Amino acid sequence: MAQGVVVAAMALSVVVVAALVAPPLFDLHMREAGHDKQPGVLDHAETAFRDAGVVGLGAGVIIAVLGAVVVSGLLTRGLGRHLDALVDGAERVGHGVYNQPVPAVGGSRELDAVTEAFNDMAERIAASEQARRRMLTDLAHEMRTPIASLRVTVEALEDGFVDLDEHTVSVFHDQLSRLTRLASDIKDVSAAEEGRLDLHRELVDLSEVLAASGRAFGPQYTDAGVVLDIDSGTASGRRALVRADRARVGQVVDNLLRNALQHTPSGGQVNASADIPADAGEWVRIVVKDTGIGIDAHDLAHLFERFYRADTSRPHDSQTGTGVGLSISRAIAVAHGGTLTAHSRGPGHGATFVLTLPAAAVGS
Repeated sequence: MAQGVVVAAMALSVVVVAALVAPPLFDLHMREAGHDKQPGVLDHAETAFRDAGVVGLGAGVIIAVLGAVVVSGLLTRGLGRHLDALVDGAERVGHGVYNQPVPAVGGSRELDAVTEAFNDMAERIAASEQARRRMLTDLAHEMRTPIASLRVTVEALEDGFVDLDEHTVSVFHDQLSRLTRLASDIKDVSAAEEGRLDLHRELVDLSEVLAASGRAFGPQYTDAGVVLDIDSGTASGRRALVRADRARVGQVVDNLLRNALQHTPSGGQVNASADIPADAGEWVRIVVKDTGIGIDAHDLAHLFERFYRADTSRPHDSQTGTGVGLSISRAIAVAHGGTLTAHSRGPGHGATFVLTLPAAAVGS
């Protein structure tokens, strides 16, 4: 309707302008040619011009209007079909159907770009929804074990099979600690992934952070029969300085050392070092390399997802963590403008984790 109004207004403008401008201009030229002394000829010529103009202009305007209406109708019909397809696609997405993309009609580059963006949005929503469902499933699974343990213990107390002694209290304490840690981990990883981490940045030497974590985990490695080799000096002799939250970076290093210990059998070795790569002077990194069970290529792609465990055969007890440690660690690295990556040549070949952070400017 809007296009019809525009076409009608243009046609009316042409007719009005022609009616106002053409007759006086024609009369002027006829008088300049000397026909004003021949009234009969002048009147007949003006009548002929007017009739020819009305017929020619009218026919032209009618044909032009019809052509514009037909073309506009075809364009509007094609655009309408495409918009209807987008509306249907939006309704499907609203009802949770994400696997039916809107087809590209090839009508125009702009419409195809909108279609591509819409389909990409639907894929992202589908991925987020799948991750949400998997997270809820995994969260329920993680909570089931400690809750079941608490229920069994309470029932045993009620039935008189066990006494409220030190061992029973220890069971309560361990399972409640696991639930508390699970809630804390979920809060941390959500805050980190949403950019809501409260970072208290200061000038930090990664070598010192690594050395402190090594001292803390030393006894655990000794008890497990795993050699922990900490190299807190850089090859260049420069200090591995970053401007970061010391506690958060320490949390990442602790996670990496704990993860390496859990996946390295007795007799194995874990090497951890602070380094300033020669080919990347603006970056500082911590490398944790173990001789453990390794990581399958498929697992590498999902290793940093919430609750994901590459080694599903390991029991999920209070010592194995909640399965979000690597997710939190990567989110902390990203919040500092850095990265956390994992590498492995496959099962039986160990794994290497690399934490990379921006180097602090000298004097900062």
